[in-house]
Amino acid sequence: MTKHNYLFEIGLEEVPAKYVDSARQQLAQLTADYLTEQRVSYDRIESFATPRRLAVYVVGLADRQTDLEEVAKGPARKVAQDEDGNWTKAAIGFSRGKGLSPDDIYFEEIKGVDYAHVRVHQPGQPVQEILGNLYTVIDKIYFPVTMHWANESFEFIRPIHWFVSLLDDQVVPFEFLGVKAGRTSRGHRFLGQNQVDIDQADNYLAILRDQYVIADPVERKQMIVDQIEGLAAANDFAILVDHDLLDEVINIVEYPTAFVGDFDEKYLELPRQVLITTMQDHQRYFPVENKQGKLINHFVAVRNGLADHIDMVRAGNEKVLVARLEDAVFFVNEDQSHTIDDFAQKARKMTFHAEIGTMGDKMDRVGRIATYLKEKWQKQADGAFSQVQKADLDRTSKIYKFDLTTGIVDEFSELQGTMGEIYANQAGESAQVAQAIREHYLPLAAGGDLPTSDLGILFAVADKLDTIISFFNIGRIPTGSNDPFALRRQMIGIISILSQYQLPFDWQVDLALLLKDIYQLDDQAVAERIDQVGHFVDDRLKQNYQQAGVRYDISEAVRASDQADVVAKHEAAQVLNQHSQDPDFKTNVEAWSRILNLGSKAQELGVLGQAVNSDLFETDSEAALYQASLNLANQAGAESRYQDLKSLVPLIEAFFAENMVFTDNEAVRDNRLAILAGPASQIRQLADTNKIVTK
Repeated sequence: MTKHNYLFEIGLEEVPAKYVDSARQQLAQLTADYLTEQRVSYDRIESFATPRRLAVYVVGLADRQTDLEEVAKGPARKVAQDEDGNWTKAAIGFSRGKGLSPDDIYFEEIKGVDYAHVRVHQPGQPVQEILGNLYTVIDKIYFPVTMHWANESFEFIRPIHWFVSLLDDQVVPFEFLGVKAGRTSRGHRFLGQNQVDIDQADNYLAILRDQYVIADPVERKQMIVDQIEGLAAANDFAILVDHDLLDEVINIVEYPTAFVGDFDEKYLELPRQVLITTMQDHQRYFPVENKQGKLINHFVAVRNGLADHIDMVRAGNEKVLVARLEDAVFFVNEDQSHTIDDFAQKARKMTFHAEIGTMGDKMDRVGRIATYLKEKWQKQADGAFSQVQKADLDRTSKIYKFDLTTGIVDEFSELQGTMGEIYANQAGESAQVAQAIREHYLPLAAGGDLPTSDLGILFAVADKLDTIISFFNIGRIPTGSNDPFALRRQMIGIISILSQYQLPFDWQVDLALLLKDIYQLDDQAVAERIDQVGHFVDDRLKQNYQQAGVRYDISEAVRASDQADVVAKHEAAQVLNQHSQDPDFKTNVEAWSRILNLGSKAQELGVLGQAVNSDLFETDSEAALYQASLNLANQAGAESRYQDLKSLVPLIEAFFAENMVFTDNEAVRDNRLAILAGPASQIRQLADTNKIVTK
């Protein structure tokens, strides 16, 4: 069978860089899904993108769809044939509808009734026919923001101006939004031709390259990296390459050329992070260091074009950067005329949220939460809460949001926390307080850096917890993809910190205390909020366990346990996942599940909490299991708990082999259920093992 190569290119107005990669990946996946659904085989799909185009190149396409063989079920025999065995109109219509005759009908019995069936052979269509509708996947590409253009009701990230649709060297025609597909692409907006014919799909990259378009993002990235490394070597300096910025720059240009720019050394007096943010976040430049790791008065930028007239390009970029740096100098100097307490008082008056209150209200709540957590965790560590620690915590709670009202943060919002630490150090605040001001925002994203200092950890958890509770209290609970206040990110941050540092927090007991004491909720509201937050935590844990490779059923079992501490849950998930391949895992889980099932019966009978009466023992196995259960330590670690419960399994098996729990003697029955209550409680602290699949 002959194989073909197919090119599909969507030509657009400039797409924002942050959406290019996602759109490219979506187009590739949607193309793969479409071809699979249409029964068209292929070897591989390559995807390309620039700000002005999205493209897929399908290699090794089959000539046509695979044939479809299916069995169609029709009417029952008594409907398909009359008493003489002649075909009825129903049978004739059924077969004709499948392109067949009644002679093709055969009968198969289904639940005691014979039904008419036919085998339908649907020959595959030529691949050209299938590719002619590939454009329909465009509507499935998701963008957070979209637009209309002309009189079209269709929405997309940017207007579409051309399509290339080539099977080998032949155009696969279609028309969408008034744009007809052909073989004509476009070169670089300023350096290439406005119309560029692609003679055949295989030559796409080479033809565009001649038109100063590097369509392959991997190739563009390598060009930029090679150029940057060349500039660093030629100038004997080091270039700070932020990978997020590099990925963004790749999708800003179609033909990259890197160059070095300069600025006056006087601006090096600005704080390092101000310089980096100005260059990196605002201008998309790469900062430059000397061999000693100190910033120097150079930067590297990437233009969309050749090196022609590079001096003019450099001068323009330098002028823009200097204007931004002058702004930074002005705001930093202006900030120096105020004290931290001035800024803090101003911050307290800011509105955090119209329905929640001021930033000052929030800071007060966070200070109380941080104090509660500090006392809880200090007690666990058997340490004293020193006067210095109390003073630092109190000071942090009063000023940790102060930099929100500084001029530099108002202009460069990315520097919140960072400038707070810098200004706090300059003002002679405790180093611990200064660090906490920066760290309380961490992590900035899932998988991001976590706070490392005690105060930073306290305020990172306390601030995020207050944000979640406060918005839940006014009914702003995330639903679906709607999460305007980034509460999911806040919760992921809390869970990450608690898990990393093994810090206990009971999402029932501890949360209830905070809700009553700090948020002044009544018992009914507390119960409602615990339930809401519990589900919110559970959703985040489910995601965490999935990413960690925990089996789905084990994830379900652990999340359904009686354990309300996320650190303990996380440890239990890891332990059960690790032991799931043990030869005795199935035996252990089934024994524990049997106990849990009887525990449910005990609850129904109202005998939970009943004391065990040893005078009612009728077998040695009752005494053995009861005594072993009493000897179980209330283990803090999941592995220790697992091993303790594992040691009970032979005793559990002996107990069930020798005793009928639901005996006619109700006193003995209830006593046996009471014996099982102890290990059942320990099992439920680990997991609801009924949810673990053992088949």
